[in-house]
Amino acid sequence: MTKCHIVYLACTAAIVGTGLGAAPTAAAHTTHVVHPGQSIQKAVDAAKPGDTVLVAAGTYRESVKVTTPDLTLRGAGADTVIRPSVKKAGAGTAVNSCAQAGNGICVEGTKDRRLKGVTVASLTVTGFTKSGVSAVWTDRLSVRNVTAVKNGVWGIAQERSLRGEFRRNTARENGDAGLFLANTITAEEGAIDTKGAVVARNHLEGNRIGLTVRRLRNLTVKKNHLTGNCAAVFVVGDENKPRAGALTVRDNRIVRNNKSCPKTPRLPALQGSGIVLTGAEDTVVTRNVITDHAGTSPLSGGIVLFKSMVGATSERNRISDNTLRRNSPADLVNTDTGKGNTFERNSCRVSKPAGLC
Repeated sequence: MTKCHIVYLACTAAIVGTGLGAAPTAAAHTTHVVHPGQSIQKAVDAAKPGDTVLVAAGTYRESVKVTTPDLTLRGAGADTVIRPSVKKAGAGTAVNSCAQAGNGICVEGTKDRRLKGVTVASLTVTGFTKSGVSAVWTDRLSVRNVTAVKNGVWGIAQERSLRGEFRRNTARENGDAGLFLANTITAEEGAIDTKGAVVARNHLEGNRIGLTVRRLRNLTVKKNHLTGNCAAVFVVGDENKPRAGALTVRDNRIVRNNKSCPKTPRLPALQGSGIVLTGAEDTVVTRNVITDHAGTSPLSGGIVLFKSMVGATSERNRISDNTLRRNSPADLVNTDTGKGNTFERNSCRVSKPAGLC
């Protein structure tokens, strides 16, 4: 090595060293480990922003409420199981509001301060009367590798939130939607701009509806696998403004969603529905594979455009480049009277009305 090289390396080392010295010291983050028989909630309450609560494999009988920003709640995989408590609270004992609402894990911000940066990962929530995971007023919530099974209403649900990410979750046999994203269920309001929420690579099976997107805008639903539900994907809007829509549903595999579900006050009986748009606008439905659906519901079919229950039409939606096979009564169904909806380059055989394929 020449003297010139030595001098160059020494100068470089000095610059790097100076840069490192000038950098602020990173805040120390703590991992709180919870073992069977211990309380997850106590560890969550003790955690500070940036901390991780790591829950070992085992069964935990409790509901967990998260209100600390930038907290990670992570299990050891599907064998970390959270179930409802079997104990009754004694007189004068404070009851977790998450448990009171019938939820397993609650991630809760407020209207004045959204809860930011929370992650829930790698665990199972099952047997709750309402939702396995429930989130409200959050920003950048990440839910991934969570298994939500046999909860009374929703597997994983989020309301009034921005930039959420739901990846590689499994939601099975929940009473309503496996995944439910909405503006709110407690008031009549226009759609929320989610600022880029993502629902990707989830497995949704055996629910009433695999995925419901209700009164939301600006999100992407991609590369999910939906099978065995009464209906796979619902994009739902109504007469409130802003309208639901301006979102993308792409590259999903949607197969045999032929479970039969009775009607509700809001919907007719469901069976054999792939993707349903009702009261939505400016939505792109593209490159999905949708096969083997059959039913006699007004909402049955591969891709269905349907006027909402309050009469709001779907407008300016683009249905393109999808592959549809063996869907009954048709691969493409448009009973909506809205304007500007287009059907382009779809590979299919039967449509109602004729001519959409």
